[in-house]
Amino acid sequence: MSDVKEILGNYSSGIIKTIEDELNVITPNNLQEASIYLTKAGGKMLRPSLSLITAEAVGGKKEDALKAGSAIELIHTFSLIHDDIMDDDDMRRGMPSVHKVWGDDVAILAGDTLFSKSFEIIINNESTSHSQNNNALATVADACVKICEGQALDMGFEDRFDVSEEEYMEMIFKKTGALIAAATKVGAIMGGASDEVIDAMYEYGRLIGLAFQIQDDYLDLASDEETLGKPIGSDIGKGKMTIIAINGLSSAGDDKDKLLEILKDENNSQEDIDLAIEILTKCGAIEYARNLALDSVNQAKEVLEILPDSSSKQVLSDIADFVLERHS
Repeated sequence: MSDVKEILGNYSSGIIKTIEDELNVITPNNLQEASIYLTKAGGKMLRPSLSLITAEAVGGKKEDALKAGSAIELIHTFSLIHDDIMDDDDMRRGMPSVHKVWGDDVAILAGDTLFSKSFEIIINNESTSHSQNNNALATVADACVKICEGQALDMGFEDRFDVSEEEYMEMIFKKTGALIAAATKVGAIMGGASDEVIDAMYEYGRLIGLAFQIQDDYLDLASDEETLGKPIGSDIGKGKMTIIAINGLSSAGDDKDKLLEILKDENNSQEDIDLAIEILTKCGAIEYARNLALDSVNQAKEVLEILPDSSSKQVLSDIADFVLERHS
């Protein structure tokens, strides 16, 4: 398998330059600095790279998807800034979050600036047709609505312990998967693909987006604190209804009441969290989540069969595997 992180790094250089060129005109300076801060902080650039790779895989040029992919990354960054404000998170990408450096007001404006710039970038794209640009705009706008819906659904799950698997899958698609699906779809659009291939690439993105979030749930219990960058079982400590908790509550048998008690306790100890992990392991909920993510990845790779063989197609297949092989 190719070195996915290295490949993403190769694609990201053009994306970073495009974003910096777009944001360097923002005034005043504090707004410009707050807007570009997380881009300079780094990140895998998975979503915009997917746009460029998909454009190549459908027979187009990566340059034609550069601005649309950059717009996708701006939307992703906008959502991170606003999420950190809503959750009052102190850190992002190993650095103080935007609102901790510049305050809530400037951080909100920075997020709004990135949101607006994402549409401007696509509108001003001269390397593709008006029809392609319009289709890309519609795709990005749809993803933005879904992200907001997903966040609202996630907030609605707080203090609810009867969330169904269907509800959860809808939430993670909207909150996480929709923008990844949009990334691969705009890549196909800008690459000049047929409607059938465009729809297939959206489905590929949707599936790896689901796998991405389910893998996050899995890593919270199966990784280690140093690799993950946070305590193991932190989702249990917060009482979050992940796919593992949902499955566990339906399959834990006699241990269900104890598991529910731990999930509801905001002050549970590490011993309680360890016990919950033991229960979730014994009832097969952790393995269930891992298999669910694996199924999504395998389905995503099957979708790629619509594409002709190429190095870019292979990279898309490798990225699907990478979603499961990452450890943080």
